[in-house]
Amino acid sequence: MTELYDTIGRTYASTRGEDPRLRARIHAALGDARRVLNVGAGTGSYEPRDREVVAVEPSAVMRAQRRPDAAPVIAASAEALPFADASFDATMAVLTDHHWPERAAGLRELGRVARRRAVLFTFDASFIDAFWLTRDYLPGFRQLPGMTIEEIAGHFGVTSVEPVPIAHDWRDGFLFAFWRRPEAYLDPVVRANISVFARLHPEEVADCVERLRADLQSGAWAERNRGLLELDELDGGYRLMVRELTT
Repeated sequence: MTELYDTIGRTYASTRGEDPRLRARIHAALGDARRVLNVGAGTGSYEPRDREVVAVEPSAVMRAQRRPDAAPVIAASAEALPFADASFDATMAVLTDHHWPERAAGLRELGRVARRRAVLFTFDASFIDAFWLTRDYLPGFRQLPGMTIEEIAGHFGVTSVEPVPIAHDWRDGFLFAFWRRPEAYLDPVVRANISVFARLHPEEVADCVERLRADLQSGAWAERNRGLLELDELDGGYRLMVRELTT
């Protein structure tokens, strides 16, 4: 993950800001935790500003884009967090676990260093073929390594799982964010800050952009996806998982 984000993360903060609806869900899931560890913290999105937060981020490029008043950050990996058991009231990780080289170990670490609860915002890969972009334009997505949502839940030790529907005007520009704004995927800056585009072969990405542009111009995209234009939000497979711990 470090090498990937040292390469693609240079404009990350320009399109990957917080969405207030997700921020509210994450902060509510943290409950009354005062001391929080944010793992795979990136530029600091979704970190509570009214609590004591420590961030873990292996990429120097991402660490450099954190706000001057952001929580202190250390260079470390999710798989081997340099903290004792139950060091934090809560841990959190937001759309980062799919990049961890030892994903299962990282998911277990989230629970090990937490005293009350661990909070994970992640993606259910069974939704790949439900999303027009990955279904119709990025077939290589299916071959990328990953885990099922059941495997994630098992390694994480999940207590509860909630779907997080994505609104049509979502502000955090991750993969599914522009489901009703397809023109956004033609923007190289938008694509640069969505990691899947960097994980696929450049020729497939170029073909995706060319075909999507043609379908938008011809009206073929609107014809195939006309039902989406009437929706305000959509379940794209994003899940908020919580593991409650006993002390």
